[in-house]
Amino acid sequence: MRRPLRLLPLSLCIALALPAYAADGDEDDWGLCPIIDVVPTFEDAPVPTGDATTRANEPTDIAGGQLERAGTAEDIVVQDNVRLNRGDQFLGTDKLSYNAETGRYSAIGNVRYQDSGMRILAERAEGDQNADRHRIEDVQYQLTQRRGNGGAERIELDGARGRLVGSTYSTCAPNQRAWELRANRIDIDTVEGMGVARNATVRIGNVPVLYVPWFMFPVDERRRTGLLYPQLSMSGRNGFDYRQPIYLNLAPNYDATLYPRIMADRGGLLGAEFRWLYERGKGEVYGNWMPSDKLPGDEPDRYLNPDVGFPVSSLPEKNRGQFALSASHNINSAWYASTNLGWVSDTHYFEDFSSSLYGISSYSIRSDAGVYGRGRYWQAAVMADHYQLADYTLRERNLAFDRLPRAYFSWEQPLTSWVQAGVDAEGVRFEHQEFLGGARLDVKPFVTFPLEGASWFVRPKLAWRYTAYQLDGSAQQRADERVSRSGGTASPEQFQDSHLTRSMPITSVDAGMYFDRNTMFRGTSYLHTLEPRLYYLKVPYRNQDDFPVFDTGSMTFSWGQLFRDNRYTGADRQMDANQLTAALTTRFISEEDGRERLAASIGQIQYFDDSRVTLPNQATIESGKSAWVADASVTPNDRWNLGATYIWNPKYRGEDFVSARVRYMFERGGIVNLGYRYRRNAAFREGIDPPQNRDQLEQADFSFLYPINETWSVVGRYYYSILDRKELETIAGVQWESCCLAARLVGRRYLRNRDGELDTRIMFEFELKGLGSAGQNTERVLRRGILGYDRDDLYLVPPTSTQRLNNGGGQVESTPDPTL
Repeated sequence: MRRPLRLLPLSLCIALALPAYAADGDEDDWGLCPIIDVVPTFEDAPVPTGDATTRANEPTDIAGGQLERAGTAEDIVVQDNVRLNRGDQFLGTDKLSYNAETGRYSAIGNVRYQDSGMRILAERAEGDQNADRHRIEDVQYQLTQRRGNGGAERIELDGARGRLVGSTYSTCAPNQRAWELRANRIDIDTVEGMGVARNATVRIGNVPVLYVPWFMFPVDERRRTGLLYPQLSMSGRNGFDYRQPIYLNLAPNYDATLYPRIMADRGGLLGAEFRWLYERGKGEVYGNWMPSDKLPGDEPDRYLNPDVGFPVSSLPEKNRGQFALSASHNINSAWYASTNLGWVSDTHYFEDFSSSLYGISSYSIRSDAGVYGRGRYWQAAVMADHYQLADYTLRERNLAFDRLPRAYFSWEQPLTSWVQAGVDAEGVRFEHQEFLGGARLDVKPFVTFPLEGASWFVRPKLAWRYTAYQLDGSAQQRADERVSRSGGTASPEQFQDSHLTRSMPITSVDAGMYFDRNTMFRGTSYLHTLEPRLYYLKVPYRNQDDFPVFDTGSMTFSWGQLFRDNRYTGADRQMDANQLTAALTTRFISEEDGRERLAASIGQIQYFDDSRVTLPNQATIESGKSAWVADASVTPNDRWNLGATYIWNPKYRGEDFVSARVRYMFERGGIVNLGYRYRRNAAFREGIDPPQNRDQLEQADFSFLYPINETWSVVGRYYYSILDRKELETIAGVQWESCCLAARLVGRRYLRNRDGELDTRIMFEFELKGLGSAGQNTERVLRRGILGYDRDDLYLVPPTSTQRLNNGGGQVESTPDPTL
């Protein structure tokens, strides 16, 4: 049987060659690149349809101006603008000859090939399809799905093996060849998925800057064991810092990475990460180990001096390390199991190995494991968690209680269009190394009546809260512990009952209206809204002074607190209330684009009675008016954004909290951020702290990315504590960027420990876009320090790279080394 005519396999040899081992480059910025292609669009080629996965089932159409054939065994010769199409593939040439018996073919003159991923231009192609041997000469190619172009003197294919001679690759435009990768010869084996380049050089302009006589690289998406890009930096604490990741491809569904690291002033460290993935779950485990660390011996006072914390018995010089495990398993469509475990070798670990403010501020590590479920109207879990101390300035008594175990269930479902019922329930067993524990059951059934119209709503809610405790220890032990934790005096008679209960109704009504009108301001049409809202809460008083405090604290007073039925987290306290919140919100919404140009809100609580339920050492809330809460955000145009939150307390005739922020965005991607934060000490407001502690924090934060021109920009941040008169972080750097090259030089001073000492680090990164970079990952530092460095992170606070560290008091983030 005669084999049908197939298209030339040109894309096979090009797409799996030099571009295959280059970096993907999807996150690079190509905005400075001119729209110039090495291989321009073919005018006679149709638009590609489909892709490589569908082309095998498509027929091949051939067209040409003249068709010749001398006999049945002779070549078919098509001349004058030959065109072949199959799916997303197109082949064009001046002359094509093909012998169906022998399988030999030749394409001569202006050979053009195109598919969904690339365009190729060659002078001549010939081969034997029966033997699957091919030779293409004088090749130029242009990638279309990603940036990249280059060429080759010739390409030779023999089945699954191929060879490129005199090949090049670059992501630069042809008229701005800032860098280029060249290789005398590249051998490719598509069965093994590997290629070998010989005598390869990287050139900056015409100057060779890197020569590699031989190296192996993957040519497909199969993972391979090998070296990843190293990280280098210089700092005052670590000295010269070199980190070389080594990737280990162990199996299709699991792999590992080793992270050997050398710090010239401290010693060597070995980190390792193991990841796995299967049909119903995934996980990763990370750890590092440092057999000997010189840092504690160089600064012994920081570890042994009681004036800077709680001293350790011996310097943590040997066997320092860290462990983290994160895994999940899907049990079925409603239930899954998850665990996050963490451990560090000593309480100085985060401070000694972290280079971020978020790492230094973590005081504990939370480990948890549980089974979780979720349905349309419900969610439930059975879990346990444990805390490890990670701050040498604190003691074990400062840790939260372990919950071993905890079970909770929440259900909320509409019964009719105007009746909705639900319940929140929780059962916990609390344990602590230094305090007495106990068990707690908390159940809160409720029913709501959501009455709503197009411009109004009224939502009455009735709830009943029942809480029961079974406490450990004797009455004398519980009394002694209350004195130890809260001070003052306590009588054993007060704590005779180890079984405590609390039961009370909770009634609330939430109501509001929406008014709107069309208005004009400076020639722009807006929808102006006025949204008054009232929230009434009634909770009777129950004496809870004898109740333990396991996991409960006061919420920060804010806008959201105006509409909550409890000012405490946790179930150990349920506040009593007879209060009414009055609030007003107004908005200006542009009718041209639907964007909210102005939003302003103000609200206050009126306490009709004293609120007597408190935590230990707290004062009662007297009848009268709460602090005013005001919040505003203004976006006059696409460049400016201004926002402020102000909480003013009429009792002290002063502010409790102030937050102001200004953001301006430049045309070429630059940005300026200015922020100010102030908070009064909550304990001072309640009259239990001396006057000198009236302020809790006062900080200013200024950051910017300023483009000098299209290629040069400067970056910086100055984060300063006004209260402590101390800088928290300073960043200054310069960036240069072209179409396919980028370089960044960044200097950074940041808090290295809780004593306020600063460390200095100089980072340099040089990037060949689409190929890779050398040096420290400066972009991660800049994204974390400058909000809006990448425009897609304007509204991520805190940055995603620190969410897990910040949530849970020291949880390990998803990057392999959370201390970086």
